Amino acid sequence: MAPSIPSRRLRPVLRAVTATAAATLLLSACTGGSGAAGAGDTSGNQLLTIPREDLATFTRNFNPLSPQAAPMTLQAVYEPLVVHSMADGKDTPWLAAKWEQAKDGKSLTFTLREGVKWSDGQALTADDVVYTFQLQKKVLGGFDYLDKVTAVDAHTVKFSFNKPFSPAFFEIGGHYILPKHIWSKVKDPAKFTNPNPVATGPYTKIEKFQSQSYELHKNPDYWQPAKQQIAGIRMLAFSGNDSANVAFTNGEVDWTQSFIPDIEKSFVAKDKKHNHYWFPATGAMINWQLNTTKAPFNDPAVRKALSTAIDRDQITKVAMNGYAEPADCTGLARTYDKWRDTSLAASCTWTKYDTDAAAKALDAAGYKESGGKRLLKNGKPFTLDISVGSASSDWISVANIIKQDLAKVGITATVKTPDWSAVVNSYEQGTFDTGIVWSNNGATPYEYFRGVMSTVMVKPVGEKATENYHRYGDKKADKLIDGFAAAPDEPSQREQMNGLQKLYDEEAPVVPLFTGPEWGAYTDARFTGWPTEKNPYATLGNRNGSTILVLTSLKPVKG
Repeated sequence: MAPSIPSRRLRPVLRAVTATAAATLLLSACTGGSGAAGAGDTSGNQLLTIPREDLATFTRNFNPLSPQAAPMTLQAVYEPLVVHSMADGKDTPWLAAKWEQAKDGKSLTFTLREGVKWSDGQALTADDVVYTFQLQKKVLGGFDYLDKVTAVDAHTVKFSFNKPFSPAFFEIGGHYILPKHIWSKVKDPAKFTNPNPVATGPYTKIEKFQSQSYELHKNPDYWQPAKQQIAGIRMLAFSGNDSANVAFTNGEVDWTQSFIPDIEKSFVAKDKKHNHYWFPATGAMINWQLNTTKAPFNDPAVRKALSTAIDRDQITKVAMNGYAEPADCTGLARTYDKWRDTSLAASCTWTKYDTDAAAKALDAAGYKESGGKRLLKNGKPFTLDISVGSASSDWISVANIIKQDLAKVGITATVKTPDWSAVVNSYEQGTFDTGIVWSNNGATPYEYFRGVMSTVMVKPVGEKATENYHRYGDKKADKLIDGFAAAPDEPSQREQMNGLQKLYDEEAPVVPLFTGPEWGAYTDARFTGWPTEKNPYATLGNRNGSTILVLTSLKPVKG
C-alpha cells in the first residue's frame, strides 16, 4: 500500500532500515512503559501498539502543517471541528457542537463545544479557530473560496465565502485546530517541529521518543475523559510491509493498516477467536497516472489504449489478493456508487481488458509495431517506467502485472522501486514517466475530480505539486467542478457530476485501476470496541479522519 496521506496528502518515507533491526527494536519496545509488559499485557495499563510499515524511522515533529509530521499528529494529538466517517457516511460533532450552512451557500457557522481545554489547561475559543485558518492560508495556501473567518463570540465562528461552495463543510469541518496562544509566538510555523505539542486530543504527551518508536500518553485535560480508556499508544517503525506484517501476525502489535497477503491463513487462522480484519471499499481510487507533460502520454488515444491493455481482473485478484474491485470508465471509487452514471459505466470500453483492441488503437494512433516491438512516432522504441515505492509490495505486484500486459502489445516497461521519498519527489517535480498513485477521497466525488482534472491544480514541471502529479487540466472540467460546488441541491450537483464522468470517459486523464480497500486488521486480545462490518462507526484505518473515533471507543482488556 502507499505511505500515509494525512489531510489527503502523502507523507514521504524516510530512509530504510533492515527488518532485523526493526524486529530487534520491537522486542525491546515491548518490554514495558507505563505499566505495559509487552504484547501479552492485560494489566489495564497496556499501550495500544501500532506498526508503521511506511516509515523506517520517526522524527520528533508534531507540526500538523508539516508533510513530515509524525504519525498520530492528526489522529490523536490535534482534533477537528467535525469527524466524518467514510464507513457509514456520518458526521460526528467534535470540537464543534453544531453548525449551520447559509441558504445561499456563502457562509458556514460553527458553534464550539463548551468546556474544551488545550492540554496546558487553557480554554479553546473561537479565536483559536480563526487563527488556525489564517495560519493555514499563510503557510500552505488553499481555501481560495474562503473570504474571511470571524469570531462572532467566544464560542461561535463564521466562515464567509466569496462564492457558494458546498464542499466547504467537509474541508473546514475536518480541519485540525491549533492553539493561538502557542502558535502566534512561533517565528517560522512551517519549520517548527513542535516536539511537545499543546493540543486538544486524547493523547498529547510524548514519551520515550526514539527513531523507531515512541509513546503518546493521556492528555490530562481531555474534554472526554470517559472516552480516554486506553492508557496510551505506542508507535513502531518498520522498513516495509513484510517486516511490519511479521510483527503483527506474531501477535506483537494490536492494530495495523498494512497490506497482508492471504490474511485468513497468515493471521486469522492463528487465533480465530481474537484475530479479525475488515477491508471495506471506502478507500480512494488507485490510478495508474501517466505524465501528460511527456509524449505520448499527452495523447488521450494512447492513454485509453494503455488502459485497454491491462488486465484489471488479474490485478485485483492476484496483486490485491481479491480485496479490491476493478475500476470503470467513470473513475469513481465504490465510495461514490450513488453518484455513478450507471448507463455510462455499462458502456465502458477502455477500462475493459482487450489486448487486440489495445494494439489496434495504438496502430490507429500512429504507434506501429515492428518485429514485436511498438515504436514511437519518431521511430524509437516505445518504452516507459512505472514508479512505485519499495515499501509497497502490493503496488509493486500491480506494476509488474501492468509490465507483463504491456509486453503483449510490444511496449517495454521497467518497474522502478526506490524508496517512497524518491518516488514522491519525482511525482511532485513532474519528472516521472508513470506511477501507481492514490487519489483524493472526500464526502463527495468533488475532491477526486478536482485532483485529476482541474487546471487549478496543475503545476509546471519543476514546481512542486501536491496532487494532480500527472499534470492534466481541462477548462471544461473546471466549469463542471465549479458548478458542482455552487449547486444548491443534490439534483443540480448530479447534473454536474454526470458531466464530469462523461468528460473523464472522453479524455482518460488517468488510468483508473481499482478502489483502494481501507486496510484494517486487529487483535482483540488486549483491546475491545473495534469497528466492524456490523458496527461500522469508523473504518479500521489508523491514519485517517475517523481514527479518533476508534481511539475514543477502545477499552483495555483487564486480567
